[in-house]
This record gives sequence, structure tokens and C-alpha cells, in this order.
Amino acid sequence: MDQTFVICKPDAVERGLLGEIIARFERKGLQLNAVELRVISEATLERHYAEHQGKPFYSDLLAFMGRGPALVAIIGGVPNAWKVVRDMVGATNPLQAAPGTVRGDFGNNLTENLIHASDSAESAAREIGIFFPNFALATVQ
Repeated sequence: MDQTFVICKPDAVERGLLGEIIARFERKGLQLNAVELRVISEATLERHYAEHQGKPFYSDLLAFMGRGPALVAIIGGVPNAWKVVRDMVGATNPLQAAPGTVRGDFGNNLTENLIHASDSAESAAREIGIFFPNFALATVQ
């Protein structure tokens, strides 16, 4: 089953955009395979953002992502789910994201850009393993 990983970041939760974002995915034919609203622990964020460790924005990124609840989800149901979701999310910088994408329609700055989506099938598998380890094990067996 093709599936990918998404985080609706704390700014999306604070702005009340979860329903709109999820509805867009569902209207596209995507399915929510696992969903949880949680404050992401620092240890989990450190694993998730390991490639950014040592960069000037790293500590601010961890503080932002841990400041309040975020919605973490496994989404699938269509071929190349990661690509479909990435196209729907839009460019990382909301000021450059196309209208009709989540970031293009609702984003207003690079630092707080509403949503994370896996950038490949390999990234999706890695991220699902970090955030939903029991789900990842269940789908492998």
C-alpha cells in the first residue's frame, strides 16, 4: 500500500486549519490510515530533523514544532501517495507556493509553513517508523 507521512504543524492547529487540510486530502481520494494529535517530544523532533542539526535555525525549529499540539498522520490510498501529497502541500516557502496548494492558500511565512510532507517513499517509511513505530511494524508483518 502506498502511503506517506504528514505533520500539520502547531501553526495549522492554532489557526484552526486541520479540517480544511484533511478535507483536501480526502477529496483527492487519499485515506487517513493513522492520525494522532500530540505535542511532539523533543527526542522525536531531534530524530525527525537530524539532518538539520547544527544549522542556525535548528533550535528555533525544535521550539516551534514542540510549542503545542500537531497532527501527525499516515495517509495513503493512491499510487505515489508521497508525490500526490507533496504536490498538494506546495513549495516550502508559502510566498512561492502555487495558489490551490495548502501553503499557497494559507501559508504566510517560511518559518511557520503549516505542514510537513515526506519527500520520497523512503522518507515516508523512515518518518512513519519514527512517529508510528507500532503501525510501521504492523504493516511490515
